[in-house]
Amino acid sequence: MAKALIFVYIVVAAVLLLFLSHSPRTFSGHRHRRLKLRSNYTLAPSRHHAVPFDPLVAELERHREDKEWEKQLIHQKHPELDPDPDSAPAHESQPEWEDFMDAEDYLNDEDKFNVTNRLILLFPKIDVDPADWFVTEHELTQWNLYQAQREVLHRTQREMELHDKNHDGFVSFSEYDPPSWAQNADNESFGYDIGWWKEEHFNASDADGDGVLNLTEFNDFLHPADSKNPKLHQWLCKEEVRERDTDRDGKVNFKEFFHGLFDLVRNYDEESHNDSNHSDNSMDAPARVLFGQLDKDGDGYLSDAELLPIIGKLHPSEHYYAKQQADYIISQADEDKDGRLTLTEMIENPYVFYSAIFNDDEDDDGDYHDEFR
Repeated sequence: MAKALIFVYIVVAAVLLLFLSHSPRTFSGHRHRRLKLRSNYTLAPSRHHAVPFDPLVAELERHREDKEWEKQLIHQKHPELDPDPDSAPAHESQPEWEDFMDAEDYLNDEDKFNVTNRLILLFPKIDVDPADWFVTEHELTQWNLYQAQREVLHRTQREMELHDKNHDGFVSFSEYDPPSWAQNADNESFGYDIGWWKEEHFNASDADGDGVLNLTEFNDFLHPADSKNPKLHQWLCKEEVRERDTDRDGKVNFKEFFHGLFDLVRNYDEESHNDSNHSDNSMDAPARVLFGQLDKDGDGYLSDAELLPIIGKLHPSEHYYAKQQADYIISQADEDKDGRLTLTEMIENPYVFYSAIFNDDEDDDGDYHDEFR
């Protein structure tokens, strides 16, 4: 049955290729949009970014990011080996740049990286639940989530290699060094700089309580929003109270809830961060309703335990962002508006799937969107 389905895919794909080779909407007709690798490596937490739709592109970006990470690691551990940029000959910095350019040239060479062929190859890998010739929002969400989880785990493995100083496959709190930006943070400032790297966070990540973090626990430590560990969810709630508690009474009153937390919940529910047409007056009533629902003991304040029902909205998981990407892609490529994608629709709208790696400077198409850059 599986072999027959693959054969049918191949036949249909061949017919589509023949048809699209004469279509004016093919990918080759827009060479002014050059595919360009991104770099997302940073020493401090950054806002969420979309992972590439194509795992081959993701692999190239990981390779580039790894090289940047290795360079900064050497600089941190051995600053004396880092050449003076003012005195170093120009040719010494060329190999790294040329390597990235080679990758980008590869992406823009239709013989080596043909986007139509890539979409034909990827379509049956996404259309699996069920395999019915349509890609649904659920299937696309699961595909995006899998790509995101691969990227997250890769970064965790890289970080674990850095912190596992005795190379035993575990990270103890004594081995873990907070990043320099956290070590130098002002203790009176708001944000994760204060508590994010403290021992309480480490212990909450230690699900089995053995005093060290294995790869799964260390991944939870770095990405608590995606953890299934209830201790980490409780810790996140405590962090929210600490951050929002401006009068330092250990609880969140309605004013503290309304200015910050409620906006996050509303944005999550709307799945849109572009709706800014709400005034404080119009939002006061629904905010008070939600506040009353969370305030179980009716004392007029929210404790960390009472924030638990909304912690997933305050710290969205990778699934949330994967669904956002899926919804956006379908809204742009679903030409017959039936809520799902055919292979033809995907092939005729390639920029929707590869938009995250376009060079904005070379874009001159008025209807181009890249919400997830």
